[in-house]
Amino acid sequence: MSKQAEILNPSEFKRLLKIVSTSRYAKRDTLLILMSFGLGLRSVELSALKINQVIDENEKVRESLNLIRTKGNKKRTLYICDERIKKAIVEYVQERKILSAKKRLVFSLNHPLFLSQKNSSFTNKTLAKRFEIIYKECGFDGVTSHSGRRTFATNLIEKGIDIKAVSTLMGHSHISMTVQYVQNNPIRLKKICSEALY
Repeated sequence: MSKQAEILNPSEFKRLLKIVSTSRYAKRDTLLILMSFGLGLRSVELSALKINQVIDENEKVRESLNLIRTKGNKKRTLYICDERIKKAIVEYVQERKILSAKKRLVFSLNHPLFLSQKNSSFTNKTLAKRFEIIYKECGFDGVTSHSGRRTFATNLIEKGIDIKAVSTLMGHSHISMTVQYVQNNPIRLKKICSEALY
């Protein structure tokens, strides 16, 4: 098996968001990070998102995100519950509307959610490259576009969420695939051992 992407601890994640918030594309990149780490989305899934998948016709953030383009084209539903993700969606979409008006471009809910610096949709590869640039600017080694997804799975299991639920959210066909994402945490393992006897 190839080397797994690094996961970020809470302080690294906070530092990442702080640095991203000062970048030229702060609103877009903040939302990318939040959706990667908070929903476990792959770069291919993020690059395929349309605005109308996260915002309804009344410009309200949708409660659920139905993914169509996934690995193996397996449909899956995620839930937009985190207030930071909701706020980031609203702020980024508002910025998109303002920029469209300034440039006299048509704004449509059918447009791609994420646009590159060239005002075109990302491909899986160009978005993975954008993640690489973000992490490099933050001084992270071994962190890739898959790190958010892996951190998502590990965090949920660390919090005691059952692996079947995590597997469903990840869109895995088998729990064995989800297990590969989870990093063994010595602190958690020590706690388990301390509770082994009656």
